[in-house]
Amino acid sequence: MPPTLASLVHHSALKLTVRAGEERLATPVRWAHASELADPVPYMEGGELLLITALKLDAEDPEAMRRYVRRLGQAGVAGLGFAVGVHYATIPDALVDAAAEEGLPLLEVPRRTPFLAISKAVSAAISAEQYQAVTAGFAAQRDLTKQALGGGPAGLLAALAGQVDGWAALYDATGAVVAAAPEWAARRAARLTPEVERLHARTPPASLVVGGEADRVELHTLGTSRRPRAALAVGTGAPLGTAERYAVHSAIALLTLTTERSRSLHEAEQRVGAAVLRMLLAGEPEHARTAAGSLYGDLLDAPYRLIIAEAASATAARAHADGRTAPHGAPRPVDAPRPVAGEPPAGPLAALAEHVEAAAARAGEALLVVPDGERLVLLTADGGAAARACVGYAAAVDQARTTGQALAGRTDEPVMGLSAPAGPIAAATAYRQAEQALSVARRRGRALVEHEEVATGSVVQLLSDDAVRAFADGLLRALREHDATGRGDLVASLRAWLSRHGQWDAAAAELGVHRHTLRYRMRRVEEILGRSLDDPDVRMELWLALKATSGTE
Repeated sequence: MPPTLASLVHHSALKLTVRAGEERLATPVRWAHASELADPVPYMEGGELLLITALKLDAEDPEAMRRYVRRLGQAGVAGLGFAVGVHYATIPDALVDAAAEEGLPLLEVPRRTPFLAISKAVSAAISAEQYQAVTAGFAAQRDLTKQALGGGPAGLLAALAGQVDGWAALYDATGAVVAAAPEWAARRAARLTPEVERLHARTPPASLVVGGEADRVELHTLGTSRRPRAALAVGTGAPLGTAERYAVHSAIALLTLTTERSRSLHEAEQRVGAAVLRMLLAGEPEHARTAAGSLYGDLLDAPYRLIIAEAASATAARAHADGRTAPHGAPRPVDAPRPVAGEPPAGPLAALAEHVEAAAARAGEALLVVPDGERLVLLTADGGAAARACVGYAAAVDQARTTGQALAGRTDEPVMGLSAPAGPIAAATAYRQAEQALSVARRRGRALVEHEEVATGSVVQLLSDDAVRAFADGLLRALREHDATGRGDLVASLRAWLSRHGQWDAAAAELGVHRHTLRYRMRRVEEILGRSLDDPDVRMELWLALKATSGTE
């Protein structure tokens, strides 16, 4: 406890007497300061015990004393000590009345008590309080360290809550509550998620104070990287004292060490996961199980899904490269499964990984996350929390794009492809399915496409890509230019002939022309295109080109 006016009054060596303001003797004293200035306020910080002899004061003038005492009260002075037997035998009534009216404690200092003795008493009490606080802080640090080593974050939070006489909570990188002490605090902490997200947007280390006097909460980032990986909340009914501040700082340091250690273990786990995924893609599930051990539980045996994600900027660059290298603007064939590098994800992929990992951790399910250059590969249980988190994340991205708003201030969101459910021996197939779905998502401008959607839908839907339409326009351009001269209707004739599977009479009847006229038009198509309609590949390309441009005619 810091020294108070009451503790000075009860100090047997000082012999101080209370003349006014008895109800405010519990006021803490930050320092004792002697000043004979008529207006010492500019030199006060608040919380001082001001010591005077009234050398330059007209202490018997009631109006002057009211102004003097009022200014001291407004400056936050803790109390006024008046030395008697120097210039005044007793404290003048004008000063006593002014102090009583203002509620400012007024202490009578006997002549035999020097101001220096009062200053020493205050200094000694402050030093003792600080020593006690430091000692208590070290004791709290030992207790918190013991709890961190023995009980993990949950034990540490419980010890911290006891040290500050309040509550404490730990958040993950997404702002979700990981642990809280006492248990009821989890509900209170969950309501602060928006504030935690705001804190994560700041450059660490960062802190934030929210709430009022009766419900004061401090938020602190944890971790040493530029992107905070966790946050600590400490709730109390009043500002923290010195000992409590030591405890909070100790908890921040210990939780930061735990967070950084967890990150190192996480990176090592990702390297193991990269090797496990390579084995699965190579068709060696038994070796993959041996390498993984119990790290992923039964994830490698149960039905799982593969998700491939890449940033929108990488998607655009890949699509641009595909358009330059593919003949006639045709889409690039899906790559075979590639070896994965296991480099840490960054930017939007890091945010996606944290979101999905947090969902899996809260559900207590295993998850394999492998960064792959500009991509992120996830292997998650079919129907599990991680897969649902990906779908929900993608829905939020699509909604933000529809409304023209960036998700959480980001504009380079991931694009994802989700495979069908697969088993241990079908990882390579699942990878190809996820790539196919990713390719479709890329062309459609969607955040996520499931392979089932690609496999069960019409192939015509896949022709809505700009590159496919460019290919179709190029293939049919000469025929349309011919029709524009008014010398025939080759495009419509070709569509009718193909739709009737080359049956001349049926196609001619549909067009309302003689079959010989239709035969002539088809010869003109062959001459203009320089390709034979007897070739099934040519007929297929022409039919797809007509379907791809059917909505533009």
